[in-house]
Amino acid sequence: MIVWVFRPDAMARGTGADQWLAVDAGTGRVMAQVDLCSAGHGGRHFAHPEGRHMLLNVGEGQDGSLIYRGRFENGRIELTEYPWPDRVLVDVAPGGRHFMTVDHDQHDAAFHAYPDGAVVARVTAESLGHDPAGVFVEWVGGYLGDDTAVVTVIGEADDEEEWFERYIVDPRTGEVRGQLAPFSAEQYDFEPLGDGSWLTTADDHRLQRHAR
Repeated sequence: MIVWVFRPDAMARGTGADQWLAVDAGTGRVMAQVDLCSAGHGGRHFAHPEGRHMLLNVGEGQDGSLIYRGRFENGRIELTEYPWPDRVLVDVAPGGRHFMTVDHDQHDAAFHAYPDGAVVARVTAESLGHDPAGVFVEWVGGYLGDDTAVVTVIGEADDEEEWFERYIVDPRTGEVRGQLAPFSAEQYDFEPLGDGSWLTTADDHRLQRHAR
């Protein structure tokens, strides 16, 4: 079994490149590693459902966000970098044929074909019925199923109190199908499971599972 490790060397050490490592889970031996063209503050991994590829989102703070695809093959990591410096990877569809990103500046959510990354649909705050001047797409959401995804928007009320709303959309077309009740106190407390259900946290800090 392989454990994938993102090592932010550029920021942590101030020299060299960030590293992506494939590590043997049984021994801790580094099986392969590759330089990344990033200076990341942190990274988030997404295992592709087919079991061979790993996707990595590297956040570079105000400088943007990079997305990589890799697999361990013949003793090395075969690396692909997607051609966007400003998109945040949010989720991979349970069937593996699509993935979801949100613009780093929070202008839109996009749904991409896998593996080439071609955009098949976009959703903006305006398409959800909001003024894009004051409402932004949040970097959270994901797939309830291959044909159902959740997009989150945030804004401020007149009293400067922040609010958020979740919307159900068709990731194949961008069609808006309605709102999803929050079931949580803050926008990041949402984890879709890909089988029609999702997790939030109860007031007593226990996980709650919800289904439509």
